[in-house]
Amino acid sequence: MTNNQKSNIALVGCGYWGKNLCRNFYGLGALASVVDATESGQSTARSIAPDILITENFEDILGDGQIQGVALATPAETHADLAIKAMRAGKDVFVEKPMALSISDAEAMQKVANETGRILMVGHLLEYHPAVLKLRRLIDTGELGKINYIYSNRLNFGKVRTEENALWSFAPHDVAVILRLLGQSPIEVSASGGAYLTKGIADVTVSNFKFADNSRAHIFVSWMHPYKEQRLVVIGDKKMVIFNDVNSFGEKLCIYPQSVEFDGTLPILKKEDAQFIEHADTEPLLEECAHFLDCIKTRNTPLTDAQSGIEVLKVLHACQDSIEKNGVPFSL
Repeated sequence: MTNNQKSNIALVGCGYWGKNLCRNFYGLGALASVVDATESGQSTARSIAPDILITENFEDILGDGQIQGVALATPAETHADLAIKAMRAGKDVFVEKPMALSISDAEAMQKVANETGRILMVGHLLEYHPAVLKLRRLIDTGELGKINYIYSNRLNFGKVRTEENALWSFAPHDVAVILRLLGQSPIEVSASGGAYLTKGIADVTVSNFKFADNSRAHIFVSWMHPYKEQRLVVIGDKKMVIFNDVNSFGEKLCIYPQSVEFDGTLPILKKEDAQFIEHADTEPLLEECAHFLDCIKTRNTPLTDAQSGIEVLKVLHACQDSIEKNGVPFSL
């Protein structure tokens, strides 16, 4: 792809997260325009990409034949409407998580993508992390054996949201990765949460998943935690792996060659020293942006396509329903 071919992305929204997309698409030579109605967003865009077109009107990019792709970093409630308009205008779309707030909106987005032949990619960032990609290969080659259990902690004393709870703010990435690692969606979920800062907005949630092959998973998220933790633990019947994203490069992915053997009916624990696993040192968001550009060029289906986004939404909605019913399990 030449530089001129790559300069075809319009970013909509240059705020808290959009500025990171701005930086990466501009660094890839692919950013042609930024749409943002706020003075702060426009100022941020100018500081990152001073030579691109900045507009406050979304319609400007829909009518621009040079724009091939649109990246949406706007509030989730706007995703469906903006994505559908962009696809009907002939643009491929990258949409940040969650792809929509309702399953019906997400399915409508997928339907339009299929009708128009447009790429629709969902920003499940963690799936592009080089450590997660390495972990997927370890599972796919059978090195860990059958996966029995996965759990994820995403915790921080950080930014408190008043529009969405901790489940919807923190858990989508972990849900996406767990579904990808296990290659399936859960058949049952249950979840509980506590709201302490804003009435009706859970600051802490724990979600539990049951899968058809009897594997299990849980996700613990909170923005009321004394320190930052981003840890994913995968328990196989041959080996176990910890992905600790807070650790420095070279110490993020650690394998424990531990297993359980049986002497008759008596389980015997086989302990081994842990080993760090090498993986690429690349920024996940850069890899994600580059993947979107490649899909525009090749017309290949994105790794995180609309269907994967819908599966994640189904899990999130079932968890939310369970929270509202005080932990009652919901079948999927």
